[in-house]
Amino acid sequence: MSERPPFRADIVGSFLRPAELAEARRRFADGEIDAAALRDVEDAAIADLVAKQAEAGLQVVADGEFRRSWWHFDFFGLLDGVEVVELDHGIQFQGVQTRPRGLKITGKIGFSDTHPFLEHFRRLQEAAAATGATVKFTIPAPTVLDFRLEPENIDPAWYSGRDAIVDDLVQAYRDAVAAFYAAGARYLQFDDTAWAYLCSETELAKARERGIETDGIAERYSSILNRILDGKPADLVITTHVCRGNFRSTWISSGGYEPVAEQLLANTAYDGYFLEYDSDRAGGFEPLRFLPEGEKIVVLGLVTTKDGALEDAAVIRERIAEAAQYAPLAQLALSPQCGFASTEEGNTLTEDEQWAKIRLVVETAKDVWGA
Repeated sequence: MSERPPFRADIVGSFLRPAELAEARRRFADGEIDAAALRDVEDAAIADLVAKQAEAGLQVVADGEFRRSWWHFDFFGLLDGVEVVELDHGIQFQGVQTRPRGLKITGKIGFSDTHPFLEHFRRLQEAAAATGATVKFTIPAPTVLDFRLEPENIDPAWYSGRDAIVDDLVQAYRDAVAAFYAAGARYLQFDDTAWAYLCSETELAKARERGIETDGIAERYSSILNRILDGKPADLVITTHVCRGNFRSTWISSGGYEPVAEQLLANTAYDGYFLEYDSDRAGGFEPLRFLPEGEKIVVLGLVTTKDGALEDAAVIRERIAEAAQYAPLAQLALSPQCGFASTEEGNTLTEDEQWAKIRLVVETAKDVWGA
């Protein structure tokens, strides 16, 4: 098994919220308990989650995003100069729409050392100390903010348009990476829906309708990310999860990785890539041929989080072997396809089904790569 993340058996990050946590968040929203009482429930739930991850045989633990309502808005809305605002529409998934939220730039974009996610990381690190496992912390990628930002939601008093925010956005993320590293983080993940949308002609058309220039957009995003990743400490691993949409077990994007594979795998300086491969919407493994020989890892998301049906381990092993025709087996790993709850509503499976899938990932990874 791997000594350095991404691990042969890994996770994307989010987990189903336990009932007591969901109830505490409701009571907090209704003013029935204060922030300290909510934090106590969160701490207990995360401690239990960390123990369960270690018991399942994982070398890595996450906080399940238990302190968040959304995988992305909670982080973005706490950056300097960025607000989460009410829109007249949500994001359209297959047959369901999210709550109508969006982002607005209202000042100079920045990352402050008072950003609450730093404390969230520290508390996770404390909870994980006794397990000996590596702590993984997830934040949304800057490309998500760029792709989802609607032109009318950029205050012209601060920025003339989408291109004008890039320098400050890059610096904010460089500051964030440095702050998490100083706090002890050695494994960060940038969660990213934008790259998956670039694989879909439907989503590209929607982007053009929002005023986004899509010609050369993969090169633009690679450049933005490389400016952030350039010069990061050698012992800090930063990966990305390319998400095709994950809300109440539904999805958004279809299309293989071919349109972005070269820019993403070969030209963007991530240490690893969590790629969804749980359905034919992701296409074949051929784009993995762009993975450079070396230390970069592609984590194959072959175990779906969309439903509770448990995959056949033999079929997963066959699919790993197929992927190894295009990228070295030594540069592959296994994980669930996505998180189990990218928003607090969660996907439509039970906690028992969730843990059965985690154990399947661990056991299959041992079968393929050895103990």
